[in-house]
Amino acid sequence: MESPVMKLKKQNLSRLGADIDVPAYSATDTRQGIAHIGVGGFHRAHQAFYTDALMNTGEGLDWSICGVGLRPDDRAVRDALAQQDYLYTLYELGDTPDTKTRVIASISGMLLAEDSPQALIDKLASPDIRIVSLTITEGGYCIDDSNGQFMTHLPQIQHDLANPATPKTVFGFLCAALARRRAEGTPAFTLMSCDNLPHNGAVTRKALLAFAAQRDADLHDWIADNVSFPNAMVDRITPMTSAAHRLKLADEKHIDDAWPVVCEPFVQWVLEDKFVNGRPAWEKVGVQFTDDVTPYEEMKIKLLNGSHLALTYLGFLKGYRFVHETMNDPLFVRYIRAYMDLDVTPQLASVPGIDLEGYKDTLIERFSNQAIADQLERVCSDGSSKFPKFTIPTINRLI
Repeated sequence: MESPVMKLKKQNLSRLGADIDVPAYSATDTRQGIAHIGVGGFHRAHQAFYTDALMNTGEGLDWSICGVGLRPDDRAVRDALAQQDYLYTLYELGDTPDTKTRVIASISGMLLAEDSPQALIDKLASPDIRIVSLTITEGGYCIDDSNGQFMTHLPQIQHDLANPATPKTVFGFLCAALARRRAEGTPAFTLMSCDNLPHNGAVTRKALLAFAAQRDADLHDWIADNVSFPNAMVDRITPMTSAAHRLKLADEKHIDDAWPVVCEPFVQWVLEDKFVNGRPAWEKVGVQFTDDVTPYEEMKIKLLNGSHLALTYLGFLKGYRFVHETMNDPLFVRYIRAYMDLDVTPQLASVPGIDLEGYKDTLIERFSNQAIADQLERVCSDGSSKFPKFTIPTINRLI
């Protein structure tokens, strides 16, 4: 007799199939220590995954994640998660049988800025919150790619400078919370970017300090002295969740999840150990800490992200709609391998512990993953922000 499809909720965890990994901890035993701004698929497949893995060992229970949504369309994510006790399914899809399906419980709530800016400022100012992390996309940092300067003139930035108590942007909320922490004698938090851009910690620092300088010179100096901004290299291919993914999850795993996350089995996080107010022991679940993330991020951004862009636009013009379809075309395979070998690899420094030839072979395998059905449309989106970071530096060095 076929198992019934179970709605994903705490009360149903014990009724899920034996092949589903469920949390070994109870959300009631956790305490929020991280606020994460931008609860999309990548965050849920990456940082929340690692945090959940640590909690499953019995450690890090005081590092539960409070999700934060600044955009109106974040309400859909919040509502989907709230109706299932903030649980969600992380559904690995690959061309080999070693994929896993997990229920993740490391997110324990979510605040929406449009519901109450003050409640969000209060949360970010709370002493319990010791890390604020970001996935706000490459374009969310308001840095002009043509000159590297913070775009203070943007209307939303001007709004936040004029209305510090009712901000709309990430920088307005961060400065409002940090001003409160400074006034109340609360230690600063670590601000950790998990976005896919070179030197993401340094970019975050530059943007926040530029905003703070316009708001309050003393606050600018306090942030510069007290907040840390670790650089990170993050990696996991995470397509947009489709209705077909939900149906596949229900059909194969008998789980009714309003917004599951699908991802590849591969995951990597290389992170600078620069935290001012404690951190989870993520190294116990596979995160690599280092003094300098630069060679890792150069390798990943130029080989993976640059190759992704090199594939996707041409693949779309050829009539393909999924990354794996381009990799079924021998012409595209030869082209992308030549791009990696001839254009990118000669520009890369050696990377500690990494065999570049093996890494490139792994990328070909990952791009060829048919089960994940990664959309070319997803990779093509926001190209004006991606090309200056992922591809143009490689081209410039070839000229």
